[in-house]
Amino acid sequence: MIEPGLYHLLFISTALFFIGVFGFFTRRNLVTMLMSIELILNSVNVNFIAFNKYVWPGKLDGVFFTIFIIAIAAAEAAVAIAIIINLYRSHQSIDVEDAEELKY
Repeated sequence: MIEPGLYHLLFISTALFFIGVFGFFTRRNLVTMLMSIELILNSVNVNFIAFNKYVWPGKLDGVFFTIFIIAIAAAEAAVAIAIIINLYRSHQSIDVEDAEELKY
């Protein structure tokens, strides 16, 4: 039987995930797209912690995965912000359409 508190956490995680996906696909600003990716990663973290607490309460696997994802997200954010700053310096804009020439 699934605990009632798990449903609430899964609902919050699902809401965070879909808000992040919606923000990623609808925004043209690179900073808001980066924040949307962070929302998606945080929804995964909520899932790991929720399932660790309610399904396997004696283990810490979910906590370790969450710490690993937080470290990866911090590195990803640092690299993305460096790219955004360089793009702004060269094009005076952080719009996705202005980054078209970065493909090649």
